[in-house]
Amino acid sequence: MTQTLRDTTVGFVVAGLSLIAFLVLGGGSPEQAPVGIADPGLLVGWAVPLLKLVTDLAAIAVVGFLLGAAFLLPSSGPEVQGLSVQAVRLASRWATVWSVSSVLYFIVKVSDVFGVPLSGQTWAFISGYAGTSNGRAIFLQALGAAVIAVATRLALGVRSLAVLLGVALATMAPIALTGHSASSGSHGLATTSLFLHIVGATIWVGGLAVLGWVAIRGSKRLGAATARYSTLALWAFVVVAASGAVNALVRLRNLSDVFGTSYGLLVIGKVVALLALGVLGYQQRRRIIAAGGGFLRLAITELFVMAAAVGLAVALSRTPTPVGDGVLQTPVEELLGGPLPAAPTVLRLLTGWTGNGVGIAIVALGTALYLRGVWAMHRRGDKWPVGRTISWLLGMVAVAWATFGGLGEYSHVLFSAHMASHMLLSMVAPIFLVLGAPMTLALRTLPGPRQPGDISPRAMLLSFLHSRFSRFVTHPLFGPVMFVGSLYGLYFTGLFETLMSNHWGHAIMEIHFLAVGLLFYYVLIGIDPAPRALAPIARFGALLVTLPFHAFFAVALMSSNVVFALDYWKALDRPYRTDLLADQYLGGGMAWATGEVPLLLVMIAILFQWFRSDAREAKRFDRAEDRNEDAALEAYNAHLRDLADHGRRREP
Repeated sequence: MTQTLRDTTVGFVVAGLSLIAFLVLGGGSPEQAPVGIADPGLLVGWAVPLLKLVTDLAAIAVVGFLLGAAFLLPSSGPEVQGLSVQAVRLASRWATVWSVSSVLYFIVKVSDVFGVPLSGQTWAFISGYAGTSNGRAIFLQALGAAVIAVATRLALGVRSLAVLLGVALATMAPIALTGHSASSGSHGLATTSLFLHIVGATIWVGGLAVLGWVAIRGSKRLGAATARYSTLALWAFVVVAASGAVNALVRLRNLSDVFGTSYGLLVIGKVVALLALGVLGYQQRRRIIAAGGGFLRLAITELFVMAAAVGLAVALSRTPTPVGDGVLQTPVEELLGGPLPAAPTVLRLLTGWTGNGVGIAIVALGTALYLRGVWAMHRRGDKWPVGRTISWLLGMVAVAWATFGGLGEYSHVLFSAHMASHMLLSMVAPIFLVLGAPMTLALRTLPGPRQPGDISPRAMLLSFLHSRFSRFVTHPLFGPVMFVGSLYGLYFTGLFETLMSNHWGHAIMEIHFLAVGLLFYYVLIGIDPAPRALAPIARFGALLVTLPFHAFFAVALMSSNVVFALDYWKALDRPYRTDLLADQYLGGGMAWATGEVPLLLVMIAILFQWFRSDAREAKRFDRAEDRNEDAALEAYNAHLRDLADHGRRREP
């Protein structure tokens, strides 16, 4: 038995024993049901968590080997070679395990949900569970893993593998967004934090696993791979710690739940394990690497501890929470994911907040990554304009208020607040964010090539900015069409009510508003590198075309006698601002007022950029003339003299 196979087997055994032990300690282990109650049997009861463990470990392996091939191991060309090719092949095999185990997990979950043994399953049970959100999530995971298993057999390009790595991380989203976290209050915050927690832990554990494999193979590229992983592991640790703390707070009602319940004690055990791995493991690994040896021994030890932590995490997902599943008591709470807020006041709109996980994630990650880039510029002695940093932070503040601040809280219950949030996300925040030049900062601070031909993260970003896709979406007509077309397509169809009635529908709208606004202003006033260099007159023309359509939308909204998403507002049955049509009229007025002012500011910015462009062109011309000793001026004067001479010869 090779060392790789032996260590993998030991890792699975450690994870399995950890899972069983913590299930028993936490009270989540399967037990024989009383007589008269549907019982799938102990086989199904234990198969569910064990198969969940196998799918999680397989996903970690897939992400780890793809991460190693695409980012950690240095490349000498656009396609991976040598050890990286073997990593891709192993990712394909583990993706197959991931897909097959997901199918088996679906089968045992059918028995677990309906309380029938495996032999008692019927097509009605299978199709019924497939129609639930949890059933669809498992099916999508199996399908995504199967796609990765096939694609990794065909793709060896570094950029293609980076895309497949993104697909692998996205494949974990359906179960994270519909699983254990979705059953209690603060739905958006719980599910988003769980997804970030899973992504961070997967990258952390998977990256270390592939480094252990590289060390076993005795590759000379281990040093370069470890140096890049150390930075990535630090970010992953921060994400895991922060998201885990948020996710635990959603489950625990008070401090007594932490020490007085089995779930709380398991959370403490997980926190201790993660902190120990994050702090001690990071410091010791750096010290051993600097000394020139000992990495493999420490890496394998850490991986065994991580395997136990993964088993603990699966056991935690099967352990009843102190909050329970009945925290949402009324239909309105089920619809909003929490209680209906009190009547709005100026103070509540300014200081209130809601558990919008997507908004918090965007603001937290956006702020942290940008400031880390600014700090990297400062450490190496390069200057970064303070105005750009301030502009970016102002944009983040606007996003925060519109998503999880007071305005975001009421955007779920008032059309006027929703429209104000929409305008802020699509027409105000993007102006500040675009003027912060995030792409320029990323290009100056992302890791570059480690050897000739290496496809670095910086090269990937630059390639994306100049790709066909980027050229298409930055076309002068694409941004305005999406910017204005989204308004009519969303609010004058049934799509608005459908999205408002779903927990993730509102988050999808917020992401769409922000993305469309960023694209629109990136083309108009962006100072980042772009695949299309538009003249100021073209930008000005695109703005003039957009203005009337936006104004028409606001007027149509104010003139409409039909309440948009009427059934949704009726279901809320709020005791304040009960005149739905008046609130909609107010929202239309906000769309007009908050829409025209930013566009006017953008118009001024375009004119200012136009003036600066002409000034720069004049300076370049003057410098060129100084180098050429005013050759152009002399040529022009000679032309005038020639005209004068010819003119005299024509005189009688």
